[in-house]
Amino acid sequence: MKHFLYLGMFLMLLFSSCSGKKGGKSVFATTSSGNAYELLVVVDQDLWQRPAGRALNDVLKSDVPGLPQSEASFRVMFTDPAYFDATLKLVRNIVEVKVSDMYTQPKMTYEYDVYAHPQAVLNIQAPDEKSFEEYVTRHTQTIVNFFTRAEMNRQIRVLETSYNDYVYTQVKKLFGCEVWVPGALASHKVGDHFLWAGTNSATNDQNFVIYSFPYTDPKTFTKEFFLHKRDSVMKVNIPGAREGMYMATDTAFTSVKPIAVQDKYALEARGLWRIKNDFMGGPFVSHMRLDTINQRIVVSEVFVYSPDKMKRNLIRQMEASLYTLRLPYAVKDTVQTAKSVAEEGEN
Repeated sequence: MKHFLYLGMFLMLLFSSCSGKKGGKSVFATTSSGNAYELLVVVDQDLWQRPAGRALNDVLKSDVPGLPQSEASFRVMFTDPAYFDATLKLVRNIVEVKVSDMYTQPKMTYEYDVYAHPQAVLNIQAPDEKSFEEYVTRHTQTIVNFFTRAEMNRQIRVLETSYNDYVYTQVKKLFGCEVWVPGALASHKVGDHFLWAGTNSATNDQNFVIYSFPYTDPKTFTKEFFLHKRDSVMKVNIPGAREGMYMATDTAFTSVKPIAVQDKYALEARGLWRIKNDFMGGPFVSHMRLDTINQRIVVSEVFVYSPDKMKRNLIRQMEASLYTLRLPYAVKDTVQTAKSVAEEGEN
């Protein structure tokens, strides 16, 4: 079995203001509980109702980027420390809040598998409520990223033993790459340096696309280049139900940023797609990466279609697959687990 690098970006927490330690997975055999993107905050009940608590609640419920409607990053529950019993300690994502004058400054630390497995626990401490409020607000993205990456790593571990064998084989054959996508993507289409796989369902539809083209332009890793290339590829390969219909990018709602995937540069694009001359549309996430061995660009993308329903979990579940894509240079690399990567920190 090949192994993939779990999300190094799991570790946005590892800034100078934060520290980390790992829990003992081998000690706790109990399985964690709860659904993906559910989170429990352990906090004094009165503090939770005051501005400091409201600030943390706002952070955890901040909107997921790139969706057509407002959706909170997490479903948030809370409990007073007095009621944090054995059952609640099994929740998969936990934030423990400690505000006391025994602390000299605000700080975050993280642990894994403290009470159950798999589990991510974030500890936030501060000397007073004002500094706590300012600190969590300033570190909004850090906090959201920590738990988002934890959930994606869990999905990658699921894919490790249940990935789509047909897609894996075709990607290996057509592109010399390896990738894990969900087994439910049972419909497929092969084009010119192009592969699509999807569930092909009327709702909760999940899709994966991979395509490649020669690397000839230093301006490739720009928003303008990406938008032009995506539209040209999708117009040919993702037609609509009738003539004159095809997939296009909603350029006004697309953002790009550089990220690291398996310690290599990638351009992430996140936004909305739509079918030209039709009413279909939804969110997508793309990774554009350079295959240095073959001097080509490899683009992997996921998109979903789920009209009138929430899309956060659908797109995030698929997004995890993007991080499993291994280009030819990485196929024989020695790979570390998510926790060992997290301990090293982020460059």
